[in-house]
Amino acid sequence: MNKLNKNTKILLFCALAVVINVVFGDFVSMLKIPLLFMDTIGTIFIAACYGMGYGVLTGVATNLLMGFTASPSAIPFALVNVVVAVVVALISKAGKKGFSLPKAILAGLLLAILCPMVGAPIRIFLFGGLTGSGTDLVIMALKQSGQELFTSVYLGAVSGNLVDKLLSCVLVSLLLQRQAMKRSLSLA
Repeated sequence: MNKLNKNTKILLFCALAVVINVVFGDFVSMLKIPLLFMDTIGTIFIAACYGMGYGVLTGVATNLLMGFTASPSAIPFALVNVVVAVVVALISKAGKKGFSLPKAILAGLLLAILCPMVGAPIRIFLFGGLTGSGTDLVIMALKQSGQELFTSVYLGAVSGNLVDKLLSCVLVSLLLQRQAMKRSLSLA
């Protein structure tokens, strides 16, 4: 397969991943499922399969699309999607075996800590800490228990990201382990 066809195929997968991020994210948001977002699963998939650059492209495109179709406030959260792509790509690339289950668990745990470091200041600046998601319940409980705003938002986001990013990473890892998926993603 020549380089143009290879890049075209990867970009098509990136576009599909953006749609998956938006659709899954909107669906989970509509259902108001606590501690779950599912809006980075496509970014995780692309970063694990094709690396950091394509993962970042997918993540940023996701937030730009959400910014134009849903709310402009989604655009700054592209920084969170960049963190997702970087962490997953680096972990997936390390050693052998691609995005194995142990690597997926490690990535999910790291993302649960790192994503809120980026997202919490954005949440506070744009929304005063509350965004209308299921995580708001945790944030309000922490705030009422006497925690400072940043601590409440960060820890609330960690709780949500722990569930969301672990689940997303594990699902992608399990999907990639399927032989049929490996064949269809092959660019050789």
